[in-house]
Amino acid sequence: MLSVMRLVDQWRELERALPDDWTDARFELRLPEGRPADRAAAVFAPLAPARGRGVIRFSCARRGGGPAPEAVRRGLRRLDEERVAGELRLLAAREAGAAEPGAAPGSLAADWDAEVGRLPADWSDVYGEVELRSSDHLERAALLLAPLNPARYGSAIGFRFRVARRAGYGASAEMTRRCLARCDDERLAGRFRILRALSNTDHVDTQGPVWYVGGRSV
Repeated sequence: MLSVMRLVDQWRELERALPDDWTDARFELRLPEGRPADRAAAVFAPLAPARGRGVIRFSCARRGGGPAPEAVRRGLRRLDEERVAGELRLLAAREAGAAEPGAAPGSLAADWDAEVGRLPADWSDVYGEVELRSSDHLERAALLLAPLNPARYGSAIGFRFRVARRAGYGASAEMTRRCLARCDDERLAGRFRILRALSNTDHVDTQGPVWYVGGRSV
C-alpha cells in the first residue's frame, strides 16, 4: 500500500538520512498505475527519469552529473499540490571521495571508459551506440538507458544517443556511464562504441552541433 505522507516530506526524511558528504543518489518513486504515474512522469521529465510500471527512477546530484536536489523538491511539491500519492525510496547514494564502481572487462561501462580514454582531453560532444547481443534485452535496456534519450536505428539490436560533456543537447558523461553500468549490473551483454565526436565546440544560439546520419539529423 502506498504511503499517505506527502512526497516532499518523504524527501526531507530521506535527505536527512543521507551521509553529510553525499554527492549523488538514486531514488525510486512508486505510484498507482494509470494517470497518476503518467502525470508524475510528465512532471519529472526534466530530470530524465527511467520509467517502469508504476515506478519512476531518477538520480540527484549536489554538483553536476544529474538534477539538483532543489529540482527534485520542486517536482515532488507539484505532485503534492495535485494530490498525487506515492512512496519515495532511496536506492543508493555515493559519498565524496568514493570511487566510481570499477568496470569489469568486456562490460558496457568498460567500453565507455576505453572509448573516452582515446578521445582528446577537450572533447565536448559524442554520438555513440549500444549494440546488444540479444533482442530479448531491448525492452529492459530501453528502460535503463532512458535518461540518455536512446533511439533505435535500422534493424540493429541496440540504441544510439548523444552525450554533451559541458553544455547543449545530450546526456552528461557521468549519467551515460552510470546508465551503462546499470545495464552491466543486469547482465545485458553487448558493446558500446563512439561513432562521432567533437572537441571544444562553442554553442552560439544553439543546443549544440548537428550530425546527419542517413539523411536526417541526430
